[in-house]
Amino acid sequence: MKHVIVYGPGCKRCDTTADMVKTTAQKLGLDVTITKETDMARIAMAGVMSTPGIAVDGKLVHTGGLPDAGALEGWLSA
Repeated sequence: MKHVIVYGPGCKRCDTTADMVKTTAQKLGLDVTITKETDMARIAMAGVMSTPGIAVDGKLVHTGGLPDAGALEGWLSA
């Protein structure tokens, strides 16, 4: 099981990013847990300077804007 954290203040892009992660995981047949981190201090401590950010299994893989669908598949499959 993979653990994905979506970092952001709870904006529409952050919600869309979380939905993209869920949809992509289902498409790939992967079991993932998705956590949304909205605390700005924790977001900054994770190294996210522009939201939304994505961490997969503790590794920050994306910051700023919606992720590319192909890249998202790669991050979840790795």
